[in-house]
Amino acid sequence: MTGLEADLLVPIKSLSRAKTRLRGAAGDSVADPGSHARLTLALGRDTIAAARTAPGVHRVIALTSDPEVTEVLTADGVPVLADRPEHDLNGALTYGAEVLRATGTPRAIGALQADLPALRTDELAEALAYAQDTFRVGRATRAFCADSHGGGTTLLVCAPWSPLQPRFGVGSAVAHQRSGALRLSGDWPGLRQDVDTPDDLWQAARLGLGPATAAVLRNVARPRG
Repeated sequence: MTGLEADLLVPIKSLSRAKTRLRGAAGDSVADPGSHARLTLALGRDTIAAARTAPGVHRVIALTSDPEVTEVLTADGVPVLADRPEHDLNGALTYGAEVLRATGTPRAIGALQADLPALRTDELAEALAYAQDTFRVGRATRAFCADSHGGGTTLLVCAPWSPLQPRFGVGSAVAHQRSGALRLSGDWPGLRQDVDTPDDLWQAARLGLGPATAAVLRNVARPRG
């Protein structure tokens, strides 16, 4: 396996606009913005904490324009790149990749979604190693990991000096594949279990949540079944 390391960008929306389908999942009123913000931020903190300790990751950079997210993550020791307010997700990631490229260091660059509270370091390390082996033998210059439903994307990686070309959004897995990215096929349940709905959250809980998300949900009853 190649010894190249990757820099990972983790985009986090403004807490007031992120994860709207999760409102109420933290156990308080759907209208309570505080509980929702705590849950959204916890998802990101657990994702970043797992990614930072994964072999093959050089550094993890949060990409956000939210001052609360910036304050909390900076206190956690996480580098934060200020996004521009006019960017959508793909624009933000393209901008972030350009900033990293400007340093002149030949590393792979990845976009990791910020809602993977059951992420395990070994899963991410293996996915990155497979991606970089793909780059080394020339099979592709970009690779991605589809989510547990198969339609979304949780991780997109590009080879050193190659453009990231993010295609996140509805149907992103097909969009990434059609744009030339290789679909990674490993068994990585934590890496694939992104959280968009309450059911996704409980599926992640079955895999084992990170400490920040677990703390937010400690007194919330799980659905049966």
